[in-house]
Amino acid sequence: MGALTNIFIVVAIIAILVISYIGMNNTKEVSEEITETNTEEEIQNAYSVFSEPVYEIESRDLVYYSGAKGYLAKPKDGKHPGIIMIHEWLGLNEHIKAMADKLAGQGYTVLAIDLYNGEVTTNSSRARELSSSVRGNQYEAIKNMKAAVKYLREEEKVENLATLGWCFGGGESLVMALNDQSLDATVIYYGTLVTDKQNLSKINNPVLGIFGANDSSIPVSSVNTFDDTLDELNVENEIYIYDGVGHAFANPSGMNYAKEETQDAWDKTLDFLERHLK
Repeated sequence: MGALTNIFIVVAIIAILVISYIGMNNTKEVSEEITETNTEEEIQNAYSVFSEPVYEIESRDLVYYSGAKGYLAKPKDGKHPGIIMIHEWLGLNEHIKAMADKLAGQGYTVLAIDLYNGEVTTNSSRARELSSSVRGNQYEAIKNMKAAVKYLREEEKVENLATLGWCFGGGESLVMALNDQSLDATVIYYGTLVTDKQNLSKINNPVLGIFGANDSSIPVSSVNTFDDTLDELNVENEIYIYDGVGHAFANPSGMNYAKEETQDAWDKTLDFLERHLK
């Protein structure tokens, strides 16, 4: 009986460890989920860290690809560089549209795209399903993003153009850098990284990477490998890792929001885009 009891104890311990491991993995991206702990007033105050608009803007929804309705924000007057903005794993929600407005106010024609066929969620489980579906069919996602590039170049007469994304969108921003040699810059906010040298050799433009040191889903070790590999390939890059913050720290509507780090990252983003697009 003693031996049998010991076997049961070992099996129970293994089961607990497995369940704990699964739980940890399933919560890696929960920080992107909108939380009710922030009131509307608190969220609006949090957005104040982003620069005051330099240009008066206009915006509208539009179809730029079959089944995909994006959000276009741009200065009312003049011709400006373009940004393909890629949403987090929750979809093209009001937060992303607000960020498109913020960037447009700095003198950019911003097309915030939709990779979820119009679906927006606040549920982490559904967000995981949607983002996994896109990652499982990157061919279609790339077609979608290239259609957005084509729209800005042909309809908005944009010349210099960059991609920018957060979280899930950060990873897709990198995907575009690997698949579109016409881009002039790539901005990645804590997105899933590729570290393979052969793949990264396809990048033909400067890269800005923004990451949190406490991000369990994007380990610092992978960020450092990404940085080192880009250096070896002579791909111009600026990689910043912020101490003490985790995943999605730059989202004012999220639970991991970090005001000072967000403001610094935004300033670095604007500086990077101005140097490479204007």
